[in-house]
Amino acid sequence: MEKLNETELVEHLKGLPGWEFHQGSIVKSFQFKDFKEAFSVMTRIAFECEIQNHHPNWENVYNTLTIALNTHDVGGITLNDITLAKTIEAIING
Repeated sequence: MEKLNETELVEHLKGLPGWEFHQGSIVKSFQFKDFKEAFSVMTRIAFECEIQNHHPNWENVYNTLTIALNTHDVGGITLNDITLAKTIEAIING
C-alpha cells in the first residue's frame, strides 16, 4: 500500500465527481431526504467498509453525511481510499 503522489491523486479524483482533497483526506458530503435515509445508507456503507477492511471518518447531521477517507498507516491517500470512494458512490447512486 503506497501513498498516491499529487499527480496520481488528481487523476483519480477526476473520476470521483464532488470528492475533494482537504486536510490530508478525500472528502465529500451527501444529502438525503431525511435522517432515516442517511442512516440507512451509512449502514450499507459500513458493511462494505468491513469487507474492504477500510473505515471512513464520517459525520452525520440529520440528512447530511460527510465522509473523509485517508490511510492512516501511510499518512495520506492510497488506492484503498479511491476504491472505497468508488464503492460509496456505487451504493449511493445505485
